Amino acid sequence: MHYDVNLSILFTELPMLERPAAAADAGFDAVEMWWPFDGPVPDDKELDALTRAITDAGVQLVGLNFDAGHMPSGDRGLLSSRATSQRFRDNIDVTVGFAERLGCRVLNALYGNTTDDTDAELALENLALATKAAGRSGATVVVEALNSYENTRYPLTSSARAFQVIDQVPGTAFLADFYHLGRMGEDLTALIASHANRFGHVQIADVPGRGQPGTGELDYPAILHQLENSPYGGLVGLEYKPVGPSSESFGWLEAMR
Repeated sequence: MHYDVNLSILFTELPMLERPAAAADAGFDAVEMWWPFDGPVPDDKELDALTRAITDAGVQLVGLNFDAGHMPSGDRGLLSSRATSQRFRDNIDVTVGFAERLGCRVLNALYGNTTDDTDAELALENLALATKAAGRSGATVVVEALNSYENTRYPLTSSARAFQVIDQVPGTAFLADFYHLGRMGEDLTALIASHANRFGHVQIADVPGRGQPGTGELDYPAILHQLENSPYGGLVGLEYKPVGPSSESFGWLEAMR
């Protein structure tokens, strides 16, 4: 099993431009991240600086979110609201272009919170636009479910709801975030057995605290063994809030190996 580190939730004690090197120093050769810029269209200097930080560290960018709004304030995506749709569309080519520069092949499009102007058809249209743009560079757009405890207005709170969206936009795939799914009580063993061939990416953290595996309730040795023997052939993203310093949170992985 090949793992990558999500730099938007791990190594946050460091500035973003220092995190790729920290991941490399911890023994990882692949990273992913949420949209790392303040707005949908950052200037070239910002894009170039992060590109250099990733390439100089010798790590591969394997996953990137489209702009999802201001996530610390509770935003969880832009594509389903008429008020934020244009911001999402402005971001598509920037995200796809940045990903293409770095050889990134997985792009995550968060659906967006339910608001007074939510438009399900607009969401599908925007997702299709993103998928078409990503396809030009061989990238796949993924859609994920989030747990309703922390994301009370996010409508896709189960794998079934996410698949309802994915089924309507050819070329998209499922981002199986085992933390969010586990928080919602989904049977992860059954999900892997029945749908691993539809996973475009996998992310992990333990339940309920979102710490590293071994700090909660999920049987990750069994889950990851099953995943390794499933049709899924991609990476597993470490998207947990480390209990202690990030650099000291990987003991579970060494023990498993």
